[in-house]
Amino acid sequence: MGSWGCADGDLLTIQGLLGATAGNATGLSEFLCSKLDGVSAQLLATNYAVDNTYLLFSAYLVFAMQLGFAMLCAGSVRAKNTMNIMLTNVLDAACGGISYYVFGYAFAFGVGGSTNGFIGHFNWGLSGVPNSTFDYSFFLFQWAFAIAAAGITSGSIAERTQFVAYLVYSSVLTGFVYPIVSHWLWSSDGWLSASKSVGPGSLLFGTGAIDFAGSGVVHMVGGIAGFWGALIEGPRIGRFDKSGNSMIFRGHSATLVVLGTFLLWFGWYGFNPGSFVKILVPYAGSTFKGAWSGVGRTAVTTTLAGSTAAVTTLFGKRLLDGHWNVLDVCNGLLGGFAAITASCAVVSPWASIICGFGSAWVLIGLNKLAARLHFDDPLEAAQLHGGCGAWGLLFVGLFAEQNYVQQIYGGDPGRPYGLFMGGGGKLLAAQIVEILAITGWVTVTMGPLFFALHKFRLLRITPEDEMAGMDVTRHGGQAYIHADGSEHMMHMSTINGDKKHNNQTPMV
Repeated sequence: MGSWGCADGDLLTIQGLLGATAGNATGLSEFLCSKLDGVSAQLLATNYAVDNTYLLFSAYLVFAMQLGFAMLCAGSVRAKNTMNIMLTNVLDAACGGISYYVFGYAFAFGVGGSTNGFIGHFNWGLSGVPNSTFDYSFFLFQWAFAIAAAGITSGSIAERTQFVAYLVYSSVLTGFVYPIVSHWLWSSDGWLSASKSVGPGSLLFGTGAIDFAGSGVVHMVGGIAGFWGALIEGPRIGRFDKSGNSMIFRGHSATLVVLGTFLLWFGWYGFNPGSFVKILVPYAGSTFKGAWSGVGRTAVTTTLAGSTAAVTTLFGKRLLDGHWNVLDVCNGLLGGFAAITASCAVVSPWASIICGFGSAWVLIGLNKLAARLHFDDPLEAAQLHGGCGAWGLLFVGLFAEQNYVQQIYGGDPGRPYGLFMGGGGKLLAAQIVEILAITGWVTVTMGPLFFALHKFRLLRITPEDEMAGMDVTRHGGQAYIHADGSEHMMHMSTINGDKKHNNQTPMV
């Protein structure tokens, strides 16, 4: 936003235009400049206020996705494990809030006197915040993203994981593993960042990897972590019979799954458009186009990708299985959202339809492969977020448009863009590097962590507890109480004011 105040030389210009005596011209010009400086300062403060309000609103929407995750997870597991999965979702936010505050944010965005393209190392415990770059609203927004990654992983290992293991991996993921990946892609000195502005070295391949809202940073991180957890734990008891055939374990409530899906859809309008961070940013050469236009376009591409994926999954599963399955459609919809998250701001609406169509078949194919390999993920989280997230990163390298990339990331007007849009293969190469880097990083951190928990018998619950259900054996009771036992009480009670003993008729 340009300044409305007096710049160098403006004072003399005003004096000359006034054409009055030297003394009066000087005083009047100084008075006018002081007023203009005040207007400029007020407009700048208003600009900050609007941008931070927009970011806070987006953070609230992203946080509302935790409610969607909770409902989706609860509906996707069997009733005997409902309290367990709900507790893990609550602690995503609580434990993640503490770990991200103490050191997670510093690892992700801590840039101070020296730079480090691999990991941040300033602003511990939010020291030095707010500053000229970040305010508290930015921390809240990024915390909501961090706990989303942990929520993805919890779905992959649902119904058979010890609670202590959950506390350990959730804290490590939100406080260390995820922040470092977000530093690579979203920090001003990250080695993969498409908006790198400080530190040694230039943009990777002259472009950096574009992951606008986190198909890789959030979804691949959570999905790959979930993959290793589920693989090391092994499938749930009875999920595959002795002959190796897949046994269907249906979640106990399709209603909760659909409710959770719609809540996640709603929250995604903060997840993707909110990643602009600022909304009062006009585009060069235009008086009516700015970040606000990009925000609207991003919401449209998000909607079209998810909708296309849902419809494609509907008919695809009908052809393959012969059913119109609402649960599959919900997962297909979410897979489309996970895929478009990387490219939502740099592709046209028509291209987002292609992204959603492709993501549906990626998810269907990976689910078929998982069943064949006896991989058990109750929420299909590894396939959905990991697989569709990787597809979304590749899609950026194919369909990113030059003008959108330039509007958002700036830099050299000739910077690379999508291969199919005439921008060459450099951006696609950067996207492939991101996929490999995230896969390798999460593998070498979360894989050994889950393996160590497994070796120390801290990962999986006992077969007896798994068969009985974790709500009864680990959490003090069932989520659904159908009878409270009062009908069997032997003492005197009253019904409508009349005394009754045991099961006898009321005394008159």
